[in-house]
Amino acid sequence: MRQVPNLFTLLNLFFGCLAIVQILQTGEGVMNYNGEEWKVYLPERVWWGSAFLFAAAVVDFLDGFVARLFKASSEMGRELDSLADVVSFGVAPGMILYQLLRIAYAAGPDGLDVSAAGLAPAFLLPMAAAWRLARFNLDPGQAYGFRGMPTPAVGLLVASIPFILLYGEPVVQGWLLQPWVLYLLILLLSGLMVSDLPLMALKFRDAGFRSNLPKWVLLAVGIAAALLLGWLAVPVVFLAYIALSLAFKPKA
Repeated sequence: MRQVPNLFTLLNLFFGCLAIVQILQTGEGVMNYNGEEWKVYLPERVWWGSAFLFAAAVVDFLDGFVARLFKASSEMGRELDSLADVVSFGVAPGMILYQLLRIAYAAGPDGLDVSAAGLAPAFLLPMAAAWRLARFNLDPGQAYGFRGMPTPAVGLLVASIPFILLYGEPVVQGWLLQPWVLYLLILLLSGLMVSDLPLMALKFRDAGFRSNLPKWVLLAVGIAAALLLGWLAVPVVFLAYIALSLAFKPKA
């Protein structure tokens, strides 16, 4: 029974691999209208990749729960969890950003000829995730508070972007498919992961309401945002998490 939590962790990795396959399996074509007008068609499967990342997040939550249930926490499980998270919440979200940059550039003149240098910044996210997770493993003091943004939170924020593009308002879609917006997002998220920003962990220390107040507030914000904003609730909760963490000044 001691290996059951590790099997959940490997399932997290499995979903991360499936996500990468879906994200990178794209087709593209260019249509010529009367020899004058060009239109780019990119049937992306990024949305399936995002769905697998949300599945990976569920499994990532369950492996810790199962480990506590069976009292099977171990150093191997800790290391395995970080290795799986690098793939699911580092590499896969980086591939989403890579494809979004391709789509953003494709909408402009000579967009399909974008250089590798224009797309390479997407790989900053997996690099920052690896740094964040390696540092986390070396710091035993991050049980009830984090230094830097947790990698799964960043991964889920990026995974929500394709759904925002699919179901969101045209104004929001137009902003998200600007290369400079994506570059800023990559820099911001990567910087948050490698920063020393004190952020609360979402584990409950005890059954007290006052001691867990910021977590209950975050839950209420999440429910209200989901009902009112749809997929835009994910970035709203992300920002609320940072604001509540700073307001209550957790110790990492």
